[in-house]
Amino acid sequence: MRYVRPDSLEDAIDLLAEASGKAAILAGGSDLLVRMKGGFIEPDLIIDIKGVDALRRVSENDEGFVIGSAVPCAVLGENATLRRAWPGVVEGATLIGSKQVQGRCTIVGNLCNASPAADSVPALVAAGARALIRGPAGSRTIAVEMIPVGPGRTSLAPGEIIEAILLDKRRPHSGDAYQRFTPRTEMDIAVVSAAVNLTLDDQGVVEEARVALGAAAPTVLLVKEAADILIGSRVDISTLDRLAEACSSACRPIDDKRGTVEFRKKVAGVLAKRVALTAYQRAGQK
Repeated sequence: MRYVRPDSLEDAIDLLAEASGKAAILAGGSDLLVRMKGGFIEPDLIIDIKGVDALRRVSENDEGFVIGSAVPCAVLGENATLRRAWPGVVEGATLIGSKQVQGRCTIVGNLCNASPAADSVPALVAAGARALIRGPAGSRTIAVEMIPVGPGRTSLAPGEIIEAILLDKRRPHSGDAYQRFTPRTEMDIAVVSAAVNLTLDDQGVVEEARVALGAAAPTVLLVKEAADILIGSRVDISTLDRLAEACSSACRPIDDKRGTVEFRKKVAGVLAKRVALTAYQRAGQK
């Protein structure tokens, strides 16, 4: 097994593209090292991108935020500007692992691990986040929800690396929120989760909305029917009840030792109501 810590993204792409055996990207290692220790993966080459300075930055420009793929989640939680603009995204990121893990783990690693229960992904999907991808053929940008295609599988082509996550500049009167259900309060995997992102008009009526569910299907669900219910409303009790029903109906979960299909469907609706109300309240404060 070879371990390489390149100084540039170009070198990392070349190493990945030219690898003769199984190659793995190490951004934080909180997923990769666990999978290696469990015998689920044994790469011939590990490329540690934490040495690439450009990937360890969070920057803001006229279009929004650029979050490098090697930025630890703890750094996101400490970024006051990002927390004000996208509190739901930060909520998802800061629920990954323990305090120690937070210093290493990244939202891009969480995304590329392609777990249906990933904490940061539903909030990113609800936010309309995009992934900036670099590879031997150049650059491309796609919606975050297009990266995972199934448990443990992504749409990335050979040699491609996600350079950054892009979040749009916040419109006035916008808010987002994320919550999950876990048996324990810390260091557990979501049994089901929900994220809502919405924008209000000057009268406090929802004019744009996105609703995403995690651990409810093989990949994160973007529930258009639920978003349509929110649009045109002031997120009253009747709207929230219809939202919950739409989210429960959209779920395609499995039965396992952590939760039944029936339970997951019920909780998905409950969480959707809670985060929709929180997002609405946050939007009204901006």
